[in-house]
Amino acid sequence: MSDEPPIQSGDAQLTPAYLSWRKLQLSRAKLKASSKTSALLSGFAMVAMVEVQLNPPNDTKVPPAMLVAFTVCTTLLVAVHMLALMISTCILPNIEAVGNLHSISLVHESPHERLHWYIEIAWAFSTLLGLILFLVEIAILCWVKFYDLSETAAWSACVVLIPVMIVFLAFAIHFYMSLASHKYEVTVTGIKELELLKEQIEMGDHDSRMNNLTLLDQSRVV
Repeated sequence: MSDEPPIQSGDAQLTPAYLSWRKLQLSRAKLKASSKTSALLSGFAMVAMVEVQLNPPNDTKVPPAMLVAFTVCTTLLVAVHMLALMISTCILPNIEAVGNLHSISLVHESPHERLHWYIEIAWAFSTLLGLILFLVEIAILCWVKFYDLSETAAWSACVVLIPVMIVFLAFAIHFYMSLASHKYEVTVTGIKELELLKEQIEMGDHDSRMNNLTLLDQSRVV
């Protein structure tokens, strides 16, 4: 294993290898969170579908459309999380193998740059679409479970879920807007630092040429 430290300071942090290393760490964190969340929520959906007790059609007042919605929502929930889990399981070991070496010089061996869109899809399916389906699943499950016992209880689940869904969507939109704004500010700061570094290099080259011309003139005089 290489003894090269993964964290560098100064101008080395502006190199493409260091920036790619930071993307590797972010991709690894996203895939880990995605795999854990997807495994947990898909397991809950499967248990809810298996354990729910439904009355025969002649003994239930649950609308058939609600049963269809429960089936479709459960299937979508499991499918979305299974897709996110599959992507995470396939990509994460290849990233972990490079990340555990703690060597920036080997970052090009990681597939996180080429598979960037797959990582973002897994992250979005697990945290955004998957959580929305999970909230809808809870409301439909309460409706199917308690409608025969109490219609008020079934409706109360929908009433409670509506503000929760609004808060969830508002936070998601605010979070992604804040994250985009933060990335923009970091990018602008990096560009300014690169421009400053370029100016320093150009000034250094200019001073070096001036010193060479001065030495050349002195040698001619001598």
